[in-house]
Amino acid sequence: MPLRDEFPPPDSNYLGGSSDGYEYRTTFAGMSLKHTYNMVRQFLKEEGYEDIPVPENEEELNLFRLPTRNKQILLFEDNGYVHNPIKILFPIDRRKKRTLTLCLYNEAYADHLLRFHRVFERKKKASPLLQEG
Repeated sequence: MPLRDEFPPPDSNYLGGSSDGYEYRTTFAGMSLKHTYNMVRQFLKEEGYEDIPVPENEEELNLFRLPTRNKQILLFEDNGYVHNPIKILFPIDRRKKRTLTLCLYNEAYADHLLRFHRVFERKKKASPLLQEG
């Protein structure tokens, strides 16, 4: 059964990736970014995510890469393509040019959209500022 229909339970491994019950995360690395991205697209198709729009090719995917080298910014922003319920991310280490991290999110999880868009994280970070003002 595809991952989208039967999301991996917490603390489980599925096809080389890990799941906490809400997020499934795995890394792909091929001979080139093109090869890696083709592997990601095939995985998405096989696991039930073929209806989610994704960039047409690796050149288009590269347009979603954040232009900064500031690692602090990269900790708070998703460096890559984001479309609910998937994220295709570039590594923080720019030397890993042929690597992509695929994150899939459990759409049946409570507060899924708020979690996916990191609303709770932003509220926690903003709270101390609001209290000081």
